[in-house]
Amino acid sequence: IKKGMEAIGRTDGSLWEVPYLPIDPADVGRTYEAIIRVNSQSGKGGVAYVLKADHALDLPRGLQVEFSQVVQAIADAQGGELGSDAIRAAFDAEYLSGHGRVELLSYRVEAGGGDHDQDGILATVRIDGVERTIQGEGNGPIAAFVHALQEQCGIDVHVRDYAEHAMGKGATATAAAYVEVEVDHESSWGVGVHPNIVTASLRGIASGINRMERRAAATRPKDAATAD
Repeated sequence: IKKGMEAIGRTDGSLWEVPYLPIDPADVGRTYEAIIRVNSQSGKGGVAYVLKADHALDLPRGLQVEFSQVVQAIADAQGGELGSDAIRAAFDAEYLSGHGRVELLSYRVEAGGGDHDQDGILATVRIDGVERTIQGEGNGPIAAFVHALQEQCGIDVHVRDYAEHAMGKGATATAAAYVEVEVDHESSWGVGVHPNIVTASLRGIASGINRMERRAAATRPKDAATAD
């Protein structure tokens, strides 16, 4: 405060040249978590910090950018700030609802027997409301699942980026998988959370596909109105 008053005394104009005053939140009985608020003007950093610090979700950069836009839209609509629980609820609704065009019901992975053998997958899925069994092969369960969706469901999906981490420690820790998928030259992030990392990854693929389908559905009325 003394430095700020000295700066005011030195200025001879109408603008106050007051320097930033560093302060430890503990000095005023607060914590860093307590003073973080997210609103429509907040960047991806604040949203990512809340999810990592409070909910053990360490989002990759691309997903941080994508989800921050979701949070900003909600804050704009509500005209206020979002707390930690509201941000997590928005994340779950956006990425972890499990509903959409593709729903993974169960699967079985058959590991390849040699250095050059591919893994196989036999999965039960619900595609566009219809339950069916599909199978595919690939260099790992993710590639095999993508192959099955491409060849037997007509979904031209490709994995562009992938990240994973444990949400905790020990054998019982839950895994989070973040998958950026591309369908018909459009991309989106999907998320899966499950104690089994393979299950989390496959759910992440389905999540990304479903989000793109919802996004496309949301724009169809506008396109129809424009065409008319």
